[in-house]
Amino acid sequence: MERSLFLIPKLVGRLTANSCCCCCCCSLSRCHGHLFTIQACHTGFRLSTVTGDQQYIKASAKYFAVALFGGGGQVYVGRHDRPGRFSPGSTPTLHGHSGAILDFEWNPFDDAMLATASEDTTVKIWSIPDDWEPIDDKGCSKAGSDVTDSLVDLVGHAKKVNLLRFHPTANNILMSTSSDYTVKIWDIETAQNLTTFEDMTDLCQDIVWDFRGDNYATACKDKAVRFVDARSATLTAKIQQAHGGVKGVKVLYMGESGKILTTGHSRQSGREVKIWDLNNLSKPLVTEKIDNAAGVLMPMYDPDTNVVYLCGKGDGNIRTCEFEDKAPYFHKLNDGFRSTTALKGVCMVPKRALDIMGCESARLLKVTNESGVQPLSFYVPRKSDAFQEDIFPDTASNVPAHTAEEWLSGSSKPPETISLNPGMSNHSNGGATKKKFSTVSSLTAELKIANLRIKYLEEKLAKAGISSD
Repeated sequence: MERSLFLIPKLVGRLTANSCCCCCCCSLSRCHGHLFTIQACHTGFRLSTVTGDQQYIKASAKYFAVALFGGGGQVYVGRHDRPGRFSPGSTPTLHGHSGAILDFEWNPFDDAMLATASEDTTVKIWSIPDDWEPIDDKGCSKAGSDVTDSLVDLVGHAKKVNLLRFHPTANNILMSTSSDYTVKIWDIETAQNLTTFEDMTDLCQDIVWDFRGDNYATACKDKAVRFVDARSATLTAKIQQAHGGVKGVKVLYMGESGKILTTGHSRQSGREVKIWDLNNLSKPLVTEKIDNAAGVLMPMYDPDTNVVYLCGKGDGNIRTCEFEDKAPYFHKLNDGFRSTTALKGVCMVPKRALDIMGCESARLLKVTNESGVQPLSFYVPRKSDAFQEDIFPDTASNVPAHTAEEWLSGSSKPPETISLNPGMSNHSNGGATKKKFSTVSSLTAELKIANLRIKYLEEKLAKAGISSD
């Protein structure tokens, strides 16, 4: 039986815990959850066997994506509200690359826009149709058309593209890193490469924007963490050796606190978490040993509650911790979520998709080789049916704070926020005004119609004795 002692995941069956020692939710006295049923999961697909430093699954407020086994770089895009069984050969998918998909990323300001990175050295931007429904309301595969036409192709990397990250505040800005040891920033609306950072000597294992998107950090196989001015692509600071072990290093900016969190392995191969001060990177503020497991720790951060979810590749446990901007900085919150089912990848679903009135404080999607995609919902039990302001402060909205041009010119803004209270007038999932992208097939069709119209008008002019020259 899978269980959690902190904000217990909602599965199906019931558990209770007599106490909860959570700093951010210290008023709670009881946590409860339920056991999983297969009806709540997404199953039936054979996952891609490509390995790397990616998360293997990403989610927007409406969809999630996983890479599938087979040629053509197939991606299955599922809907959160349509769990069920994928049927190879009949369930519609997204594909168009000539190589395997290595990473993907959803646009935070458009729940239907997906970027994909491939071994074929390109990045493609896709739009999921409004009527996309690969699984019906009974959980069965539903026939439909595949998505094969990308909106934009970004070409510039010399080798396979490994990781992607959309900008947290500026519209249509995307960051990519490749096995050519570069990081590129793109304006996807114009398909232009804005900047290229080339001061890396080894493979990049993680890239992450800071809170405002003015800078980004890279963690490389040479054990160094580099901090880069995003607009000028210049190195501003560096941790020479973040962790002593040879396993992958992951990085998180802890909001606007001026602190960062890194996860990695020690020289003795123990997994550890370190907190660093960006104003003094000579040594960490604190080092917290986690365990001696071999899998890379993937940290998920909720900036609204300062809770960090530590998810280890290859094991089933998800540890919950709290960051505090003062010593001792890092607090373990009981044993977190425990499971015997090893996870391959994991991602966090945006707050806008949660069951707010049911007090769902977080939802992770756990992808496994055997059991497909399992949603893990963390609930805070409350007796009142009213909106809980202490659990749900204003969160990042799906409206950009500035345009790509404004950001590139020096604009620096925090993310736009929105109230999660369903009764508030600004509670909306509409997002930013969408830029209309045109695919090759749609442009070809429009050109055909235009040519027919021109031919018709030329014939009318000829009948009237008027030259079209």
